[in-house]
Amino acid sequence: MFGPFERAVAGRYLRARKGERFVSVIAIFSLVGIALGVATLIIVMSVMNGFKADLMGRILGLNGDLSLFGVARTIGDYDDLAATVRQVPGVVTATPLIEGQALLNSGSYNAGGMVRGMSMQGLRDLHEVSDSLVAGSLDKFVGNDAIIIGVTLAERAGLSVGSKITLISPNGAATPFGTMPRIRAYHVVGIFDAGMNDYNLGYVFLPLAAAQIYFEMPAQVTQIQVMTRDPTNVRPVRQAIEQAIVGDPRVRVLDWTQSNNAFFGAVQVEQNVLFLILTLIVLVAAFNVISSLIMMVKDKTGDIAVLRTIGATRGAIMRIFLMCGASVGVTGTAIGTAIGIVFCLNIERIRRFLQSLTGTNLFNPEIYYLERLPAKLVWPQVFEVIGMALVLSLLATLYPSWRAARTDPVEALRHE
Repeated sequence: MFGPFERAVAGRYLRARKGERFVSVIAIFSLVGIALGVATLIIVMSVMNGFKADLMGRILGLNGDLSLFGVARTIGDYDDLAATVRQVPGVVTATPLIEGQALLNSGSYNAGGMVRGMSMQGLRDLHEVSDSLVAGSLDKFVGNDAIIIGVTLAERAGLSVGSKITLISPNGAATPFGTMPRIRAYHVVGIFDAGMNDYNLGYVFLPLAAAQIYFEMPAQVTQIQVMTRDPTNVRPVRQAIEQAIVGDPRVRVLDWTQSNNAFFGAVQVEQNVLFLILTLIVLVAAFNVISSLIMMVKDKTGDIAVLRTIGATRGAIMRIFLMCGASVGVTGTAIGTAIGIVFCLNIERIRRFLQSLTGTNLFNPEIYYLERLPAKLVWPQVFEVIGMALVLSLLATLYPSWRAARTDPVEALRHE
């Protein structure tokens, strides 16, 4: 499409000579704008992808892909029901558990929290906790006074392995003087770091037998938590479980798309809106390409007339200026892509460096839920950004190139 003649003339026009630097400076600004727009798009979309993936992995890792809840608040004969669920294709684990709220007390520290009672095997299957123990051991998760807490709770309450923490439940025994809360102290046998501040602060784990005693639910649980092979395709598994337990009025099945769909939907909407907003950066840079090419066409009107008189066709003139604009777009896109990919691959190092440089916390886990800044490069999305930038840059060159090709050499030379 572009012959040696067009490439030579386009290359000469892109190299600024004395007295022509203003047009070249505008072209450089256009290139920088496209590069920054592409880099920003790649970085922001990668961070949003990482944020969504981390949240989904940790929330589903702790709460399960789907759960069976008791219609009457509790489930009896849960072992048989869990065994039936485990036979369903696609199910990895089915863990009976008790979940309830309580006040966590240790000295001067008081805060509400979620108490979960699980068997030792159930806690081992909960890899977000069992694989993230920073102190203690799961082997001591037995008896009626063992408890495992999160690292943030341990730091705030000044607890360590062997310390005591008191659970206070408002649902106590009724007396002539009113309802007396249930109060019981437990020994910390393990401390976990699930990577999410909310879980590290507000979740504690008891052995299932101890939780049944504390919540006064002998031989009962509140739910059965199910993990599947593919959380993104959980609906067929839910339907298969419903078919397997059909006719059982004790339970109802709820998957993560029903319980957390609004949250993940909001993240997806935010991601789409950010993509549209940041595309405007590339669009503004494309308008800069238009303005720089129009100025170049005005500046080179005499050259265009001379080229036309010595035999250059309108197509050749149009290709020359198309190549000038396309060079800016392609170079800017390539630089922006390189910057964006390198930034995403080293985003945690960059965050730590900026934090040490400024002395401020740039990613507070109490606000953003996660302990680190995530980034996940989705290559089809990266190629989509590259394609969008190249198309906008190419479209920006069409009108100025067409104007250059329509230049009348007679009128142009008459005023030279």
